Amino acid sequence: MKNASLFIGFLLLFSLFVQVDKASAQSDLRIGYVDPQVIMRSMPEMAAIERRLQNFIDRKRQEFAEKESTFRQRVEEYQQRAAIISEEAQRREEERLAELSLELQEFQQNFQQEIQERQITLLEPLLDKIQGAIDEVASERNLTYVLNTMTNNGDFIILYASEQAQRDYDITNAVMERLDLM
Repeated sequence: MKNASLFIGFLLLFSLFVQVDKASAQSDLRIGYVDPQVIMRSMPEMAAIERRLQNFIDRKRQEFAEKESTFRQRVEEYQQRAAIISEEAQRREEERLAELSLELQEFQQNFQQEIQERQITLLEPLLDKIQGAIDEVASERNLTYVLNTMTNNGDFIILYASEQAQRDYDITNAVMERLDLM
């Protein structure tokens, strides 16, 4: 009986220490948040990146339009000659047109992928610069975590922040100051 009481007392004391430890750990947890989209839109480099990306897209669209025009022209030529050429020549021409159509589809798929790759390549230095400023501000403010205010799809992650939290933990403006954008 004495051992059981001692054991229960020990468990109570242990659970008290665990609760105190959890409370102190929670009080040390500091979470900030930032809106990288606001920062990126404020950066002068962003306009140049958008122009370069748009120029790339325009060149690729022109290239696609030329390939598509050539394909349509060959289809028209085939349709005009189809009645006067042999079945074997028709088969060969149809195979060639099918290959051209496939090339056109592949070009369009690659075009989308190339745009994404180009966008990543152009934005990477900017994102690294923003991340460096976020790291510095978070370290200075002794933050444990920094959250993005929204997902890549535009869905909000931070659904509510009190006015005090907005003053104390929204580090967007501090990061912009660090990047000399304010």
